[in-house]
Amino acid sequence: MSNRLNVVAVSGGLQRPSRTLAVVEGLLAALGDALPIETHLVELGQIAPRLAGAVLRAQLPADVEAHIKAIESADLIIAASPVYRASYTGLFKHLFDLVHHEALFDVPVLLTATGGSERHALVIDHQLRPLFSFFQARTLPIGVYASDADFDGHAIASAALDERIALAVTRALPWLHAGRLPASSSRAATLAA
Repeated sequence: MSNRLNVVAVSGGLQRPSRTLAVVEGLLAALGDALPIETHLVELGQIAPRLAGAVLRAQLPADVEAHIKAIESADLIIAASPVYRASYTGLFKHLFDLVHHEALFDVPVLLTATGGSERHALVIDHQLRPLFSFFQARTLPIGVYASDADFDGHAIASAALDERIALAVTRALPWLHAGRLPASSSRAATLAA
Protein backbone atom coordinates (compact mmCIF):
# COMPACT_ATOMS: atom_id res chain seq x y z
CA MET A 1 0.00 0.00 0.00
CA SER A 2 1.51 3.30 -1.10
CA ASN A 3 1.64 6.26 1.26
CA ARG A 4 1.52 8.61 -1.72
CA LEU A 5 -1.62 10.53 -2.54
CA ASN A 6 -3.10 9.25 -5.81
CA VAL A 7 -3.88 12.49 -7.69
CA VAL A 8 -5.77 12.36 -10.97
CA ALA A 9 -5.79 15.63 -12.89
CA VAL A 10 -8.28 16.17 -15.70
CA SER A 11 -7.29 18.99 -18.02
CA GLY A 12 -10.29 19.87 -20.17
CA GLY A 13 -8.39 21.96 -22.72
CA LEU A 14 -8.67 20.66 -26.27
CA GLN A 15 -5.46 22.22 -27.63
CA ARG A 16 -1.79 22.00 -26.81
CA PRO A 17 -0.26 24.19 -25.51
CA SER A 18 -3.07 24.96 -23.09
CA ARG A 19 -3.54 27.56 -20.38
CA THR A 20 -5.77 25.09 -18.53
CA LEU A 21 -2.96 22.52 -18.58
CA ALA A 22 -0.52 25.17 -17.32
CA VAL A 23 -2.72 25.76 -14.25
CA VAL A 24 -3.07 22.00 -13.69
CA GLU A 25 0.71 21.59 -13.87
CA GLY A 26 1.12 24.46 -11.39
CA LEU A 27 -1.29 22.79 -8.97
CA LEU A 28 0.45 19.42 -9.33
CA ALA A 29 3.83 21.03 -8.66
CA ALA A 30 2.52 22.82 -5.56
CA LEU A 31 0.90 19.62 -4.27
CA GLY A 32 4.08 17.67 -4.94
CA ASP A 33 6.05 20.21 -2.91
CA ALA A 34 3.61 19.81 0.01
CA LEU A 35 3.25 16.03 0.21
CA PRO A 36 4.17 12.80 -1.60
CA ILE A 37 1.93 12.27 -4.63
CA GLU A 38 1.54 9.98 -7.60
CA THR A 39 -0.10 11.63 -10.58
CA HIS A 40 -2.22 10.53 -13.51
CA LEU A 41 -2.94 13.22 -16.09
CA VAL A 42 -5.97 13.05 -18.35
CA GLU A 43 -5.63 15.52 -21.22
CA LEU A 44 -9.03 15.76 -22.85
CA GLY A 45 -7.56 17.03 -26.11
CA GLN A 46 -5.48 13.87 -26.41
CA ILE A 47 -8.46 11.50 -26.05
CA ALA A 48 -11.27 13.64 -27.48
CA PRO A 49 -11.81 11.78 -30.79
CA ARG A 50 -12.00 8.38 -29.05
CA LEU A 51 -14.11 9.71 -26.18
CA ALA A 52 -16.61 11.60 -28.34
CA GLY A 53 -17.44 8.51 -30.38
CA ALA A 54 -18.63 6.53 -27.35
CA VAL A 55 -22.21 6.86 -26.21
CA LEU A 56 -21.92 4.06 -23.64
CA ARG A 57 -18.98 3.15 -21.46
CA ALA A 58 -18.80 -0.30 -23.08
CA GLN A 59 -17.94 1.47 -26.35
CA LEU A 60 -14.80 3.15 -24.98
CA PRO A 61 -11.40 2.09 -26.27
CA ALA A 62 -9.08 0.60 -23.65
CA ASP A 63 -6.94 3.72 -23.17
CA VAL A 64 -9.95 5.94 -22.42
CA GLU A 65 -11.44 3.30 -20.11
CA ALA A 66 -8.11 3.27 -18.22
CA HIS A 67 -8.40 7.04 -17.68
CA ILE A 68 -11.93 6.67 -16.32
CA LYS A 69 -10.83 3.88 -13.97
CA ALA A 70 -8.02 6.16 -12.77
CA ILE A 71 -10.58 8.91 -12.02
CA GLU A 72 -12.72 6.40 -10.12
CA SER A 73 -9.79 5.29 -7.95
CA ALA A 74 -8.33 8.74 -7.20
CA ASP A 75 -7.58 10.00 -3.70
CA LEU A 76 -7.80 13.56 -5.08
CA ILE A 77 -9.10 14.89 -8.38
CA ILE A 78 -8.04 18.14 -9.97
CA ALA A 79 -10.88 19.03 -12.34
CA ALA A 80 -9.98 21.78 -14.79
CA SER A 81 -11.85 23.14 -17.79
CA PRO A 82 -11.68 26.14 -20.03
CA VAL A 83 -14.91 28.13 -20.05
CA TYR A 84 -17.03 27.92 -23.20
CA ARG A 85 -20.43 29.62 -23.32
CA ALA A 86 -20.35 30.23 -19.55
CA SER A 87 -19.70 26.59 -18.62
CA TYR A 88 -17.22 23.71 -18.80
CA THR A 89 -16.76 22.06 -22.18
CA GLY A 90 -19.21 19.47 -23.49
CA LEU A 91 -16.48 16.83 -23.75
CA PHE A 92 -15.46 17.50 -20.14
CA LYS A 93 -19.06 16.76 -19.11
CA HIS A 94 -19.19 13.72 -21.41
CA LEU A 95 -16.11 12.27 -19.71
CA PHE A 96 -17.73 12.59 -16.30
CA ASP A 97 -21.04 11.25 -17.67
CA LEU A 98 -19.18 7.96 -18.13
CA VAL A 99 -17.79 7.87 -14.56
CA HIS A 100 -19.78 5.57 -12.27
CA HIS A 101 -22.22 7.65 -10.23
CA GLU A 102 -21.02 6.12 -6.92
CA ALA A 103 -17.29 6.21 -7.66
CA LEU A 104 -16.49 9.63 -6.23
CA PHE A 105 -18.25 9.58 -2.84
CA ASP A 106 -16.24 11.82 -0.47
CA VAL A 107 -13.34 12.19 -2.92
CA PRO A 108 -11.75 15.64 -2.58
CA VAL A 109 -11.96 17.62 -5.83
CA LEU A 110 -9.94 20.75 -6.46
CA LEU A 111 -11.83 22.82 -9.02
CA THR A 112 -10.15 25.05 -11.57
CA ALA A 113 -11.13 26.89 -14.72
CA THR A 114 -9.67 29.25 -17.27
CA GLY A 115 -11.44 31.87 -19.32
CA GLY A 116 -10.97 34.94 -21.43
CA SER A 117 -11.87 37.40 -18.67
CA GLU A 118 -12.73 37.64 -14.99
CA ARG A 119 -16.46 37.62 -15.79
CA HIS A 120 -16.31 33.81 -16.09
CA ALA A 121 -14.83 33.23 -12.61
CA LEU A 122 -18.18 32.12 -11.15
CA VAL A 123 -18.06 29.00 -13.35
CA ILE A 124 -16.33 27.25 -10.45
CA ASP A 125 -19.25 27.73 -8.07
CA HIS A 126 -22.14 27.76 -10.54
CA GLN A 127 -21.11 24.96 -12.89
CA LEU A 128 -18.25 22.79 -11.60
CA ARG A 129 -19.26 22.58 -7.92
CA PRO A 130 -22.83 21.34 -8.72
CA LEU A 131 -21.46 18.70 -11.11
CA PHE A 132 -19.28 17.17 -8.41
CA SER A 133 -22.01 17.59 -5.80
CA PHE A 134 -24.06 15.15 -7.90
CA PHE A 135 -21.26 12.60 -7.37
CA GLN A 136 -21.27 13.39 -3.63
CA ALA A 137 -17.62 14.30 -3.96
CA ARG A 138 -16.04 16.70 -1.50
CA THR A 139 -15.31 19.86 -3.47
CA LEU A 140 -12.51 21.73 -1.77
CA PRO A 141 -13.24 25.22 -0.47
CA ILE A 142 -10.83 27.16 -2.69
CA GLY A 143 -10.91 26.77 -6.46
CA VAL A 144 -8.51 28.38 -8.92
CA TYR A 145 -9.70 30.57 -11.76
CA ALA A 146 -7.32 32.12 -14.30
CA SER A 147 -8.04 34.58 -17.08
CA ASP A 148 -6.02 35.41 -20.18
CA ALA A 149 -4.38 38.29 -18.28
CA ASP A 150 -2.66 35.75 -15.99
CA PHE A 151 -0.61 34.30 -18.86
CA ASP A 152 2.17 35.19 -21.24
CA GLY A 153 1.21 33.01 -24.16
CA HIS A 154 0.45 29.71 -22.45
CA ALA A 155 2.78 30.16 -19.46
CA ILE A 156 1.68 31.47 -16.08
CA ALA A 157 2.95 35.06 -15.81
CA SER A 158 0.99 36.33 -12.81
CA ALA A 159 2.19 36.39 -9.23
CA ALA A 160 -1.47 36.62 -8.20
CA LEU A 161 -2.25 33.33 -9.98
CA ASP A 162 0.76 31.68 -8.34
CA GLU A 163 -0.59 32.91 -4.99
CA ARG A 164 -4.09 31.52 -5.76
CA ILE A 165 -2.54 28.13 -6.62
CA ALA A 166 -0.52 28.14 -3.38
CA LEU A 167 -3.60 29.14 -1.35
CA ALA A 168 -5.75 26.40 -2.91
CA VAL A 169 -3.14 23.77 -2.06
CA THR A 170 -2.61 25.11 1.47
CA ARG A 171 -6.36 25.09 2.13
CA ALA A 172 -6.67 21.57 0.63
CA LEU A 173 -4.05 19.99 2.88
CA PRO A 174 -6.21 19.69 6.04
CA TRP A 175 -8.91 17.94 3.97
CA LEU A 176 -6.33 15.57 2.51
CA HIS A 177 -4.93 14.70 5.94
CA ALA A 178 -8.37 14.17 7.50
CA GLY A 179 -8.47 10.40 7.19
CA ARG A 180 -8.96 10.11 3.43
CA LEU A 181 -5.93 7.91 2.76
CA PRO A 182 -6.24 5.37 1.25
CA ALA A 183 -9.98 5.30 0.54
CA SER A 184 -9.59 4.46 -3.13
CA SER A 185 -9.17 0.75 -2.38
CA SER A 186 -12.42 0.60 -0.37
CA ARG A 187 -14.31 2.47 -3.13
CA ALA A 188 -12.92 0.08 -5.73
CA ALA A 189 -14.19 -2.88 -3.69
CA THR A 190 -17.64 -1.28 -3.44
CA LEU A 191 -17.80 -0.70 -7.19
CA ALA A 192 -16.69 -4.25 -7.93
CA ALA A 193 -19.43 -5.72 -5.69
